[in-house]
Amino acid sequence: MKILVTGGAGFIGSHVVEEYLEAGHEVCVVDDLSSGKRENLPEEVPLYPVDIKDYKALEAVFLAEKPDIVNHHAAQISVSYSVRQPRADAETNIFGSLNLIELSQKYGVKRFIYASSGGAVYGEPIEMPCAESHPVNPLSPYGISKHVVEHYLYFFCKSHGIDYIALRYPNVYGPRQDPYGEAGVIAIFTLRMLRKEDVVINGDGNQERDFVYVKDIANANLLALDVEKFGCSDPLGPIFNLGFGYGISVNEIFDRLSRITGYDREAIHGPPKPGEVYRIALKADKAKRVLKWQPKVDFESGLRMTVEWFRKHQG
Repeated sequence: MKILVTGGAGFIGSHVVEEYLEAGHEVCVVDDLSSGKRENLPEEVPLYPVDIKDYKALEAVFLAEKPDIVNHHAAQISVSYSVRQPRADAETNIFGSLNLIELSQKYGVKRFIYASSGGAVYGEPIEMPCAESHPVNPLSPYGISKHVVEHYLYFFCKSHGIDYIALRYPNVYGPRQDPYGEAGVIAIFTLRMLRKEDVVINGDGNQERDFVYVKDIANANLLALDVEKFGCSDPLGPIFNLGFGYGISVNEIFDRLSRITGYDREAIHGPPKPGEVYRIALKADKAKRVLKWQPKVDFESGLRMTVEWFRKHQG
C-alpha cells in the first residue's frame, strides 16, 4: 500500500515511516519542517514541505501520490503554547486536520489513521488508568483540538463512510525527540544532563505520566493498517488508548537519568506548567485485544537506548 504520513519528518512520524518501510509499504511524507528534519527520513522517501493548513498544496500531493492510507501526525504539540495561543493551535490541529480528512474523502483514501492524545484529552482522571470510555474533559486547548478531530472523523464516517482509527497516545519518548522544545521531558533532561547543565523540574516533580518508547508506538501504527473496518455504530469503536497503564513521576525520571548519565547535580524546581494534568495513565486493554498490540520495551531499557542515541547524535 501507499501511505502518506503527515509530520513524517518529525520525532514520532519518522519512526512510523521506518516501520511502514520495513513492512514493505510505499511511503511519502508531508512535513513543513517547522520541527521535523529531512535527515530523519531515508533519501528515497518523497518529502513534500507543505503546511497542512494549505488546502491547495495538500491537494496537489494527493493528486500526485494517490495514497491508499493517510497517517496523520502533523500537529502543534506544545500544551503550554496552546494555552498562550489557542487560535494558532486550532488552526493547525483542527483546520489542518479537516483539510486532510476532506481530501481523504474526496480522493477515496481507504483508511485514515489519526495520532490523538490520551495524555491530554481526559483531563484530571476520575479513575486510573483511563479507559477509552473515561469522560473527556481536557485542560488545555491542545487537548481540546486533538479531541475535536476525533468528532470530525466520526462525522465523516457517518456521513461519507470514511474508515478511520484514532490512537490516543501516552507520553512518547526515544531517539530523535526534540530536546529544545517545551515538550519531551526525557529528551530535555537527557541532553542537559549529558552537557552537565542545570535541569529544571516544573512543579514538585510528583506529576506522573504513562511513558512508552517510540518504537512501540510506531508498531501500533503498523498494526492499525490490518485490523478490520469498525464502521460508525459506536464512536468509541475506532479509538484506542496506548500505554502501560501506570504512571512514572518526573522525579523518578530525573533519578534514573542521573544514574544512567552520571549526572551529579540537584534538580532545580520551577513553577508548574499551565494546562497540564497532574497524573495520567492509560488503560490499553482494548488495543491488546483488538490490535494485538502491547508495549515491549520496558522503561529502563528505553531510557538507556534514548541516552545512547543522544550521546551519539547530540555530542
